[in-house]
Amino acid sequence: MKTKAILASLMIWTCSTGAVLAEAAGPRQIVVTGEAHTEVAPDRATITLGVTAEAEEAAIAMRQVSEDMTAVIAGLREAGIAAEDMQTQSISIDPVWSARRTSDGREQREITGFVASNTLAVRVRELDNLGPVLDRVLAAGANNFRGLSFGVADSAAVIDQIRGDAVRDAIRKARQLAEAAEMELGPVRSITEHGGSGGPRPMKMMEMARSSSMPVEAGSLGFEHSVSVVFDLRVPGLE
Repeated sequence: MKTKAILASLMIWTCSTGAVLAEAAGPRQIVVTGEAHTEVAPDRATITLGVTAEAEEAAIAMRQVSEDMTAVIAGLREAGIAAEDMQTQSISIDPVWSARRTSDGREQREITGFVASNTLAVRVRELDNLGPVLDRVLAAGANNFRGLSFGVADSAAVIDQIRGDAVRDAIRKARQLAEAAEMELGPVRSITEHGGSGGPRPMKMMEMARSSSMPVEAGSLGFEHSVSVVFDLRVPGLE
């Protein structure tokens, strides 16, 4: 009787252990990364420009900058740039330090002037106007250019498109891998979005001449997106 009880206990333990081991093994799965990219033509641009002036007194330098920036903003409005498409980025004034020799031969630093600056970001919604706008602000007194970048108005729509393309790419790859492994592709268990890149590309504006309309080539913008998708795998004929 005691022997039968021991055997029964062993059978229960064996069955329980087998269930745990099977559960620990988990389902057969495959993880695939799907990628997608596209290029679109930009439909807007952002210019970062400014006015800088130097004078012996801080008030004079700042007054000169204010007058020049007022002229620049007026020129932009005449070019059709709306108030909501202009935003001040920074206003600053810094001392100019110079070194001189004292009578005993030592070097002494002192403030000999001040540099004031005002930086403005300008959004141009019509790319055909970009060259004339640049010429106008140069003529109005802008003398500090921080850069030019291109973008698209509805970047979310572009991302929505390639997000779906990335998922479809993952499904295509998973089917190919499952077939190569002589397995059947099961349902999707999870999708993890890694995001992507794309949007404005900055263009450094090192030199500009006050001439006819500035030639500017917008080119195209590249957008990328990726996702990781977990699929179940089934052994043919067993499930």
